[in-house]
Amino acid sequence: MTWGVGIIGAGPGVAALHAPTLARTGGDFRLVHVSDAGSGRAALVAERFGARASTGIDALLADPDVDVVAVCSPPAQHAAHVRASLAAGRRAIFCEKPLADTAAEAERLVAECAAVGALLVVGANHLFDPAWGRATHHIGALDGRIASVTVTLCLSPNDRYHALTMGERLPAAAPPRRPPLDLDDPEQSAAIVRQLVAGLGVHDLPLVRDLLPAAPELVWARPVAPIGFDLALRADGALVRFTAVMLPEGADSLWRVSVATAAARVEIEFPPPFVHVGGARTTVRDAQGVRTVYPVDRRDGYEVEWRALAALLRGESAMEYDELRADAVFVTTIADAAAAAVRAGGMR
Repeated sequence: MTWGVGIIGAGPGVAALHAPTLARTGGDFRLVHVSDAGSGRAALVAERFGARASTGIDALLADPDVDVVAVCSPPAQHAAHVRASLAAGRRAIFCEKPLADTAAEAERLVAECAAVGALLVVGANHLFDPAWGRATHHIGALDGRIASVTVTLCLSPNDRYHALTMGERLPAAAPPRRPPLDLDDPEQSAAIVRQLVAGLGVHDLPLVRDLLPAAPELVWARPVAPIGFDLALRADGALVRFTAVMLPEGADSLWRVSVATAAARVEIEFPPPFVHVGGARTTVRDAQGVRTVYPVDRRDGYEVEWRALAALLRGESAMEYDELRADAVFVTTIADAAAAAVRAGGMR
């Protein structure tokens, strides 16, 4: 069976990421409708993929060909658009991360989906990357507890990869006029750090919870110029260090997760966002210095997260509401704690 997908949102990420990914799901999904908030970009995306376009969400939610709603609108609208999809009778929803702005809102949203039996997948694509499953299997087989987890992220401008994937740039909305960032202002710095942890950290903090499920203790959090954050957590006796910076120009993105145990060091290097070059690369170095590099899977996390939704629709896997809820609460709790630490001068 092929399910029709309606995407709420028509930014460059939709055109470079979700729309072409649907075509790689072996016929499970077909893009049938794209909506925007009035930018006109939905029509450009829809024309490229043979879909319909509209403004707002009403026409899309009333479209009988839309079986699955993909919520790819700005993060502040995710919760409202998931609820609107439920109210319109949709019972299969893909939502880009983050699911909601706060832990309490995420818990309510998951509970509302569970109450009506709606299937929900949140687009934390690193968690779905085949390399992550391979890495956790390897780590689980090692003799010795996890000593540290390090996440390093240097993110180049997204439009570099949008253009690479699409071959062209969509017309961009005029950027909002904002005053210059002042990282010496504790309130402004706290807001930036919280937004980045919730918006970027959400890719990899569920991986941390996968390895270290105990409630973490925040050690420090601070802003990094020009825009970024540095934080440290302690959980299950392990130290977690997460450093991210958004660069205005320069080299390609670096996105790496390293896990150290007494027996080995496992590194997972993810490709830049929006680029369809397969999954992450996993490298293992054992205590004797032997280095093993696993082959890169042709599938990436973007494709696998959609295939996971197809498996739920076919009844081949179970909907794990508790895991969704726990991941969302984990991320937003750390984001809130990091913001509070920045206001207090960096330390918990």
